Amino acid sequence: MKISIERGTLLKAVAQAQSVVERRNTIPILANVLIEAEGENVSFRATDLDIEVVDKVPAQVERAGATTVSAVTLHEIVRKLPDGALVRLTDDGAAGRMTVEAGRSHFTLATLPKEDFPVMASSEYTSNFAAPAPVLRRLFDKSKFAISTEETRYYLNGVYMHVADGEGGKVLRCVATDGHRLARIDADLPPGAETMPGVIVPRKTVGELRKLLDDDDMEIAVSVSETKVRFATPEITLTSKVIDGTFPDYARVIPVGNPRKMEVDASEFAKAVDRVATVSSERSRAVKLSLDEDRLVLSVNAPESGAAEEELSVAYADERLEIGFNAKYLLEIASQVDRENAVFMFNSSGDPTLMREGSDTSAVYVVMPMRV
Repeated sequence: MKISIERGTLLKAVAQAQSVVERRNTIPILANVLIEAEGENVSFRATDLDIEVVDKVPAQVERAGATTVSAVTLHEIVRKLPDGALVRLTDDGAAGRMTVEAGRSHFTLATLPKEDFPVMASSEYTSNFAAPAPVLRRLFDKSKFAISTEETRYYLNGVYMHVADGEGGKVLRCVATDGHRLARIDADLPPGAETMPGVIVPRKTVGELRKLLDDDDMEIAVSVSETKVRFATPEITLTSKVIDGTFPDYARVIPVGNPRKMEVDASEFAKAVDRVATVSSERSRAVKLSLDEDRLVLSVNAPESGAAEEELSVAYADERLEIGFNAKYLLEIASQVDRENAVFMFNSSGDPTLMREGSDTSAVYVVMPMRV
């Protein structure tokens, strides 16, 4: 194999590959990226056996072929090469070495045979549809903060993507929860997605997927089966196993009929929470919200470190209410709001609180209160 490729193009492809690779590997080949050159393209493939990413980029292919080298080492080399450099990759299969040359720099890397590289078995996808990148980005970006990190409740370690009944008909919905907070985000159902099985997309896949969704004009081809999900652009294909488990009935924890309504400027609210939480003890980080007519007082009382309070003017016309929340959860939810106003719906100091963005009901958040 002998190819020449522009440094920026190579860096982007190798960066995508090396982020999938697990740092601590018991199987040496899994630390490598599979480089395959054919025609006018080179593809870079990496896997951790749960996720596989393939990035196809244009290159000058002098001699077709394939080999595997350490993804992290190749990424570090390319990252340190000067901008605009033309990088030549030459594989010597007999010696088990690949050379990387750019200008006066010359590196030799150990390779492993391409035959040992595991390729994820292709799945029969039961549902195929296309969705614009901004739509998918919103679905996953707004829900991923609520993914659980508890290994024991593995079925909560991802985003549940499924078809659901929205207010105006069927919607494509993403839900994540860790038992303390919940995010439920809806988007118009893309044509062809009606029969999609509900799948739990793992946390790591959600992180990798984010890199595919940066281009606002891109259409993403989505394929779903009971065991796998695939997101593809013309250049990059990301295939992932889904979490084998049943996502809980989240609809039961979304409160209906919370009568007390508070409307507040979302960014002002987030800044105020952040300021008063500065003195709270790391362990509980509890912030108390005291609501009275059109007035909100945020307060923190941490006997060992001090106390803080801040007053905000809000739209609130119900009876007096005092309720406490984990500051981190409040901040994360408030930071999801794209619109100017956040609307909080309370019932009592012991019940879950609902939050949405202005009059938009396609994004709904739930946060559990805590004692203060």
